[in-house]
Amino acid sequence: MGASSTLPACHAILREVFGYGDFRGPQQAIIEHVVEGCDALVLMPTGGGKSLCYQIPAIARQQAGHGITVVISPLIALMHDQVGALHEAGVSAAFLNSTLSGEEATQVEKRLMRGDITLLYAAPERVTTPRFLAQLDFLHERGQLSLFAIDEAHCVSQWGHDFRPEYRALTVLHERYGSVPRIALTATADALTREDILERLQLQEARQFVSSFDRPNISYTIVEKKDATQQLLRFISREHMGDAGIVYCQSRKRVEDIANVLCDEGIAALPYHAGLDAKVRQANQDQFLRSEGVVMVATIAFGMGIDKPDVRFVAHLDMPKNIEGYYQETGRAGRDGEAADAWMCYGLQDVVNQRRMIDESPAGEEFKQGLRGKLDALLGLAEATDCRRVRLLAYFGEASQPCGNCDNCLSPPEVWDGTEAARKLLSTIYRVQQMGGISYGAGHIMDILRGKSTEKVAQRGHEALSTFGIGADLSEVQLRGVLRQLIAIGAVTVDAEAFNTLQLTDASRAVLKGEVPVQLRASVSSPAERKARRGSSVIGAAAKVPASLDTEGQDRYMALKAWRAEVAREHNLPAYVIFHDATLAAIAERAPQSLGDLQGISGIGAKKLEAYGDEVLRVVGGA
Repeated sequence: MGASSTLPACHAILREVFGYGDFRGPQQAIIEHVVEGCDALVLMPTGGGKSLCYQIPAIARQQAGHGITVVISPLIALMHDQVGALHEAGVSAAFLNSTLSGEEATQVEKRLMRGDITLLYAAPERVTTPRFLAQLDFLHERGQLSLFAIDEAHCVSQWGHDFRPEYRALTVLHERYGSVPRIALTATADALTREDILERLQLQEARQFVSSFDRPNISYTIVEKKDATQQLLRFISREHMGDAGIVYCQSRKRVEDIANVLCDEGIAALPYHAGLDAKVRQANQDQFLRSEGVVMVATIAFGMGIDKPDVRFVAHLDMPKNIEGYYQETGRAGRDGEAADAWMCYGLQDVVNQRRMIDESPAGEEFKQGLRGKLDALLGLAEATDCRRVRLLAYFGEASQPCGNCDNCLSPPEVWDGTEAARKLLSTIYRVQQMGGISYGAGHIMDILRGKSTEKVAQRGHEALSTFGIGADLSEVQLRGVLRQLIAIGAVTVDAEAFNTLQLTDASRAVLKGEVPVQLRASVSSPAERKARRGSSVIGAAAKVPASLDTEGQDRYMALKAWRAEVAREHNLPAYVIFHDATLAAIAERAPQSLGDLQGISGIGAKKLEAYGDEVLRVVGGA
């Protein structure tokens, strides 16, 4: 396929198959490059339209006689939904995974050998089996192996936030089928992870397409953890009652506890973690994807590949391991481009836990140092007094201006110089150790510094220390902030095996000498009242309708949503696979009277017009 014929063909597929009038961002350049048979590494934020970057080339290259595209994905749920969406658009697609019976898998393999499939989805474990490779050999020999699309490519990197060893075996694709183009795609990768992807997948010659990491519709808020459960309840009840959302917790027990608390408060919540029975996990995920207003409470085992466009918030009750994980997880909010929130609460124990997990891991020291650096960057984002978005984008090497839409922009925090407080705290730890050769935890150290004559302080004779009471003017909140900073920069460590006692390090000296400044926000626990969210209306348990619609348009919209829900249930697919909310809103606004009136509405391709056009007209006419 020559360059002159590539673009019109791809535009025709975009319009006729997927129902969109224009490409977004770098999609066009990526698609043209891949259709021409070239390798690519694509970094595009969640919700940026990555799947079209290989789906359109797959269709275009098959039309040109190049054969089948194999999509490598680690996610069964995503395979199912994407194949379902392609069927809805009239594209021949299939998946091979553990949900198929032996007979069903055999039928898919027969179709594969006949060339009846445009896109085949499979997990990396299956792709690298001798049986599957033999099938690929057969297709390759016949010139019917068109393209490999490696989704969630960060999984190949030890520096990525979701490393999966099975991805390493995908080097066989280059070694065995060097003439077949490959496109690797991910939503999150810093420079180190990007280099690792290129090396591990042998894509050093691939053209890199790096989109902006900015998701301007997401508002970032980070608060200091006091009573995390109550803080979460206030956040949801004030801003997101009735909305779909995801709440991330670190432990399985906490997931179940929080889900129960939310349900008790009248919030439709479900748990998800690796310890649940597989059928329960799948049922909960399906309900989250197919129903409106469900909140999923989960460990990070949940979320990769979740395409649900109307998630209005992502909340973290515990601090993630790094910025990549945070960015990937928060990016599951607002995929439809509408206003959404990323909310996190964190505290001293979060920092201690993450540090301990790194220090106790069996990894080499160089790798641990890399993990510590990533954790420090996340803590820097959490403690930041300037624009969150500027900090976040800077981590990925992207310059930006203050966004006016994060908590720090909307309500700039007061800043205080914690350098002297840090020196006092370190001095207290030192003197306590010198006095009895024993270390103590954070609470006891702060009691001494603040001059609190507790029973434990009195028994140990710590009232006699020269640092007793020299921090009486400092609150516990302030001191915990100081301690977080000291742990983050490595000036203090926490000995988990000795009851979480505090230990000084070599880095303590520079702080004690006043050579390392410690700047802190005065409080992150009570941000001022937020401005009204852009595009938001009164939030309640009832389904929301676009504010741009008049009364009759809103009636049409609600009727269309009810009809879509019925169709989605019949097809066993999430509702957004049938039509996105934006498509329903456009139909409701246009009030079509004929099939011709439906043409050109974004999201209605030829197959969907044929399949649903008459029904849509009936629903709109009866609303």
